[in-house]
Amino acid sequence: MSFYCYINGQLLLAEQASLKINDLGLLRGFGLFDYMRTYNGKPFMPQWYMERLFNSAQAMDLEIPTNETEILYYVEELFNLAKQPDCAFRFLLTGGYSMDSMTVRQPNFVIMTEPLPVQPQERFDRGVKIISTEHLRELPEVKSTNYIKPILMAKQIKASNAYDVLYYKNNEISELSRSNFFIFKGDTLITPDKNILKGITRRLILELAKPYFKIEERTVSLAELKQADEAFTTGTTKKVMPIVQIDDLLIGNGEVGKRTRHLQNLFNHLIDNY
Repeated sequence: MSFYCYINGQLLLAEQASLKINDLGLLRGFGLFDYMRTYNGKPFMPQWYMERLFNSAQAMDLEIPTNETEILYYVEELFNLAKQPDCAFRFLLTGGYSMDSMTVRQPNFVIMTEPLPVQPQERFDRGVKIISTEHLRELPEVKSTNYIKPILMAKQIKASNAYDVLYYKNNEISELSRSNFFIFKGDTLITPDKNILKGITRRLILELAKPYFKIEERTVSLAELKQADEAFTTGTTKKVMPIVQIDDLLIGNGEVGKRTRHLQNLFNHLIDNY
């Protein structure tokens, strides 16, 4: 299976692509990315992803050396070259090559085509366990390439038989390492609204939920987990994934709740007909 990528205006086989070693993304970890997928052979919510990509670039004072129209043109070209029913696109913007290892001159922009990760159906049917840790991402509104914390915690997550890690700071919950967090209290859907990356799936779930549930976007404390009837996480590859345990705490009765199931069904219906 061969995948192609785009680097600064050129299409190349992924195994032939390279960046120089004086790129600030390598030297200083200065870069950002985004991640989009297709459903039924069509890029999913591309304008929303482009909006977030350009917002992240602006927040890091990096100029993307092309425009949205051209990016989506190359996305289509890369999808056709991939010859797969569906695939993922990873957009990468780095600080570019730097002679003094600090100064940004011309950012490098890359689009990689990747196979989609496979999520076992059991995670959606029975839910997952996660652990928690005190941490706040730097520039949380940006999808930066800094993943030091979850990579360092990977062994602990695995040893705990957990799926991922939930971040909190000063007893206020923010997000998982790569996805957003929701709880249900009765028919009220609650999700943190600050110190988070505002995910595309999060945005869509909030829209889908409006006709059925009261919605609160606000500060969520650690103590509220004990009062939660249900919990779930959302993300591009996670869709709507139930959370049934956090550390030693069972959420509700420890099973996937009917409200989360309802949102799963709404989301699945949307993507099946996308």
